[in-house]
Amino acid sequence: MPFDKIQKKLSILADAAKYDVSCSSSGGKRNNTKKGLGNNTGFGICHSYTEDGRCVSLLKILLTNHCIYDCAYCVTRKSNDIKRAAFKIQEVVDLTINFYRRNYIEGLFLSSGIFKNSDFTMERLIAVAKKLRLEENFNGYIHLKSIPGASNELMREAGLYADRLSVNIEIPTKSGLKLLAPDKKHEDFIKPMEKVKNEIIQYKKESKIIKNTPKYAPAGQSTQMIIGATGESDRDIMYSATYYYKKFNMRRVYYSGYIPVLEDNRLPALGTEVPILRENRLYQTDWLLRFYGFSVNEILNDSHKNLDLDIDPKLSWALRNLDLFPIDINRADKRMLARIPGIGMQSVSKILQARTFRKLDWTHLKAIGIALNRAQYFITCNSRNFHKSDLTPYQLKSKILKTSTSKYQKFFNQQLSLFS
Repeated sequence: MPFDKIQKKLSILADAAKYDVSCSSSGGKRNNTKKGLGNNTGFGICHSYTEDGRCVSLLKILLTNHCIYDCAYCVTRKSNDIKRAAFKIQEVVDLTINFYRRNYIEGLFLSSGIFKNSDFTMERLIAVAKKLRLEENFNGYIHLKSIPGASNELMREAGLYADRLSVNIEIPTKSGLKLLAPDKKHEDFIKPMEKVKNEIIQYKKESKIIKNTPKYAPAGQSTQMIIGATGESDRDIMYSATYYYKKFNMRRVYYSGYIPVLEDNRLPALGTEVPILRENRLYQTDWLLRFYGFSVNEILNDSHKNLDLDIDPKLSWALRNLDLFPIDINRADKRMLARIPGIGMQSVSKILQARTFRKLDWTHLKAIGIALNRAQYFITCNSRNFHKSDLTPYQLKSKILKTSTSKYQKFFNQQLSLFS
């Protein structure tokens, strides 16, 4: 392939793909067969980290940055004056194989602007994955972006060649989408999600009966929301995320802080800080909802519609519910242990195991590895010492903050004023 031409395309289309953060394999598994290329065994992709700490990467590009839509938040909107480019199907296949052979990547993350129509674009994305699987015998990780409005037949075919499929919902609410992307319909995002969910269920059922049933999107599907482009509260965002988890069996919902790239009176002004800290708090909340047994209305409600930015959401909840504390670490059940600030799920398991042999005191808890600078104010153990001493929520918060450090500390002043 002509190197200079491909290099120019790669520069344009790799840069355009950087705004999509929903690129983790999260459990996809496709073993190498018939001496093929690649071996995706559940490792994270796109500068993600495996369980053993290894960093892995993928080729992350757009098939094209041409687009028929004019979404206000998108750098590739049709009215934006930028350099445009498009890969041929074979060019993406050749790039993937050549990069893999040079050990630059371990998989492919392929998205696209929409040219002509949804089905035409989706067909080309599928053609890349199909060529890699069938002609190049490539068994590495492939993540395809599902194009909103694509037909059910194409979505079914896509899942046979991709490890993960994702439709980015983009804006968390229907009203926000109507404001910033009036040409798009909310139903066009929902339709492919529904199809992928149903196909995953169907193929799993068939695989129990028919041994050689092919895998269908073994790493499931995900979606992404842009945060800060419109005026949704954190409560709105988390209720939307919960809906997609429950309704479509999403593996992950990603939260991407809006990066101002265009001048538009409907959007934050150019130069506005990217809400990195807010994004982080949403991920922490997402984790609490999925793994810690919290519900949205416990963390966010009418009197608390947005997350605190200076403390994590579990600590914020605890300070608003001091009547539930202190908790006896030697008696509390798993659910309540998981709600103590400074105690993660691994520590919960260790506590449950350790207390079968002895009553735990502060020395034992420190050895287990809980964050005592937070947890000590919310628990009692096999010791007479108790650290709360009838402090108010404000006093407790101040004491904890004095002994805490955060990599997001530099964002506190700016973003506290933006989202308070």
